Amino acid sequence: MNHVEALIFASEKPLTAVEIIELINNAFGFMDDKVTLDQVETCIDGINEKYNSSFYPFELRQSGGGWQFLTKKEFHTTIAQLNGDKFLKRLSTAALETLAIIAYKQPITKSEIEAIRGVNCDYSIQKLLEKELIIISGRNEQMVGKPLIYATSRHFMDYFGINTAEELPKISEVLADQIVLPTLVNAEHFEMEGEIEGQATGEMSQEDENAQGENIEGA
Repeated sequence: MNHVEALIFASEKPLTAVEIIELINNAFGFMDDKVTLDQVETCIDGINEKYNSSFYPFELRQSGGGWQFLTKKEFHTTIAQLNGDKFLKRLSTAALETLAIIAYKQPITKSEIEAIRGVNCDYSIQKLLEKELIIISGRNEQMVGKPLIYATSRHFMDYFGINTAEELPKISEVLADQIVLPTLVNAEHFEMEGEIEGQATGEMSQEDENAQGENIEGA
């Protein structure tokens, strides 16, 4: 189990079970017994159980098709002070908007992206391709000209710690914290306000009458 744990810990990218088997068997090629898939999966189960303890600030998670150690959610705010979102900050607002559209609407063509954004997206798409956040996943055979279609890459999945686009947070969940709920006011509130306004109006009328009386006497 220690060798499997060490490989996952040292790897810069998620490792699949097949890759782990190959690496271990290469390291111990002199041995007759070869590591099997069942053995690696058993080790992964043990590592998972070990790091599920609250004692550890990170956990083993399946990400981008492989296994990777990631910081637990409750520590994200703390470590963000060190790393921030430097990677995404290097993307323009236009590129981030384009990436979000591709992530939630994939597979999607450039013309479909531009129809949503309302502006040309050539530069943004090129930047996202350069950063390997998106890939050209084929062509839309049903559309005129068979345009290229875009989808998020494995690198995108790795960065956000997910395996498929289905694991992205729902838009309704993302916006939930930004919704301002109307204040509920019961009928009694309006009745009290009406009484107060009525009293104020009555008092003002009485003051006006007194003032008029004083003016007449002075005249």
